[in-house]
Amino acid sequence: MSNTPQTTAASAAVAVPAQEQDFVLEPPAPALPVPIESASGKVRLKAEEVQQLDAQVAQFIDDITANDSQSPAFKGAVERIHGMGNKEVQAAAAVSNRMLERPVKTLNNGLFDQGSQIGQGLIDLRRQVEALDPSRQDDLFKPRKLLGLIPMGNRLVDYFDKFQSSQSHLNAIIDSLKRGKDELLRDNAAIEQEKANLWGLMERLEKYIHIGKKLDAALEAKAAQLDASDPEKARVVREDMLFYARQKVTDLLTQMAVNVQGYLALDLVRKNNLELAKGVDRATTTTVSALRTAVIVAQALANQKLVLDQITALNTTTGNLIAGTSELLREQSGKIHEQAASSTIDIARLQQAFGNIYQTMDAMADFKVKALASMQTTVDTLSQEVDKSRAYLEKSRREDVREALQAPAGEVVL
Repeated sequence: MSNTPQTTAASAAVAVPAQEQDFVLEPPAPALPVPIESASGKVRLKAEEVQQLDAQVAQFIDDITANDSQSPAFKGAVERIHGMGNKEVQAAAAVSNRMLERPVKTLNNGLFDQGSQIGQGLIDLRRQVEALDPSRQDDLFKPRKLLGLIPMGNRLVDYFDKFQSSQSHLNAIIDSLKRGKDELLRDNAAIEQEKANLWGLMERLEKYIHIGKKLDAALEAKAAQLDASDPEKARVVREDMLFYARQKVTDLLTQMAVNVQGYLALDLVRKNNLELAKGVDRATTTTVSALRTAVIVAQALANQKLVLDQITALNTTTGNLIAGTSELLREQSGKIHEQAASSTIDIARLQQAFGNIYQTMDAMADFKVKALASMQTTVDTLSQEVDKSRAYLEKSRREDVREALQAPAGEVVL
């Protein structure tokens, strides 16, 4: 409570951009009751102000000492005690009443009230996300059939059509939540102004409390002095001044305790509004991004399923093609063997054919022997060239990896 309203407002301004901090929703602790006896001193006075107030008390004691108890000046001093801080008490009470109405309004129209803009927006957003969650749908790849027999539509196409048609509703919900967040921030600005006004009143109340306490001690000391010289005046000082001065201090301390409680309660509302604003930010960013990611994954899986079906169909076609070709070869080979067995071949031509085959086989054997040396030379040459190229390939690979690591990353905004 020793912080000034300007310092509190600055801390509120720093706390607003929740995106720059780790996202943690922490409800503030409830405002604790302020005992009357500890209400004084919550607002600290400057040293020069204390000196001025002490001088006023000393002047007041000098005035009542110099005047007779029945004089108009003495009676005027008594009236000054009765009226001490009355305007400030009334003004502070009015401000406290307005401030204490805000927590009640927050409870009645807060996050848990379905009639509030933010509460209804969060409920609508949750329903919309659950309705569009791909994991909550039936098997999107399972064909839809009427009566289990007649094909009717496509579940996956219907789901994406539903997602597209829900975009306008989803955007409207997000806009509603953002308007609710703006309203919370406007409420916080009004709360800061109320706190600043109340702080000024509490400073004046603290001054009167200081005067009252000093006056109480001074009047009690003065009455003790007058007991010997003027007992009647001492009685009047105790009954008409000291009693009402002490009573006034009690009233001022009570009002100060109420104001401190109201100040703490309003600060609690401000913190709750900041937490709700962070919750709205999360709902409009993280939740919606998670939904869109789920939809993108579902679409990617659908594309993969389509490609997989095409590959399966292609493999089936390829197998059928190979089986058909082998069947044709089998039939054709059978016919060839039948024709070879049934035909009559000239023996001389057959011998000539075998001679040609033997000659060809001998020539091929000689060729292979002669080609071994040439092939070894070719293999050695190719091996050397491959070894040379491997170093260039490794160098090129390292350059590609280095360029990939130095490539600028995409901009990330928190």
